[in-house]
This record gives sequence, C-alpha cells and structure tokens, in this order.
Amino acid sequence: QVQLVESGGGLVQAGGSLALSCAASGRTFSGYVMGWFRQAPGKEREFVAAISTRGSSTKYADSVKGRFTISRDNDKNTVYLQMNSLKPEDTAVYYCAADTNRYFLRLAWNEYDYWGQGTQVTVSS
Repeated sequence: QVQLVESGGGLVQAGGSLALSCAASGRTFSGYVMGWFRQAPGKEREFVAAISTRGSSTKYADSVKGRFTISRDNDKNTVYLQMNSLKPEDTAVYYCAADTNRYFLRLAWNEYDYWGQGTQVTVSS
C-alpha cells in the first residue's frame, strides 16, 4: 500500500511557474513508475507526465512538452512536476499516481494503482 500526498498547487498568472510535489509513504517508492495526471471541470482525467523507477526515462503529453518537467528523488520518496510557461488551459486538479509496473511508462490513468487526493492549479489569463 502506498499513500500519496500532493502539494504546491495554487493560483498563478499565465506565463508563470509552479512546482508540484508528491510525497509517498512506504519503502517501495523506488520500485514504482510515477505519473502526473490532471482533470479539468467537465473533462476526463488526462495524462501529463511519467517517470521511470530510477528517473532515467520520462514521457510527456504533447500539450506540456517543453514546458513541464517531471523528476523524482527516491531518497526522499518524492516526485516533482515543475511547470513553466503556464497557460489558462493548464487549469485543473493535478494528481500524482503510482504504477506498480516497473517497466513501462503508461499513459492510461486506469493503469495506475495508487492516487493522491489532488491539488488545484489555476492559471489566470
């Protein structure tokens, strides 16, 4: 069992930056692929980014590529999402998720096994 707690959301103007963190409990964090997803009102949950167990591989949604960076610190049991050049369309609740699969960076939200409670990100125009 893994518990995930996100932090760092808030209100920012377009063009600004925010850094999200997700702290995980448990000793097996380094064995999980980690992902970030987001869900805007009235829309389905969508993939944002994923990172491999050791952080050597990453994958991004086209909509955030070049603006967002996912990273992890296995010693701190934490995964991060640095968000730059934010746009109003980035407004959503952002969730971190853990995938017990160790080998693939998966994009489908229903492939992930554990979820945080979410943190709101609002980008004003």
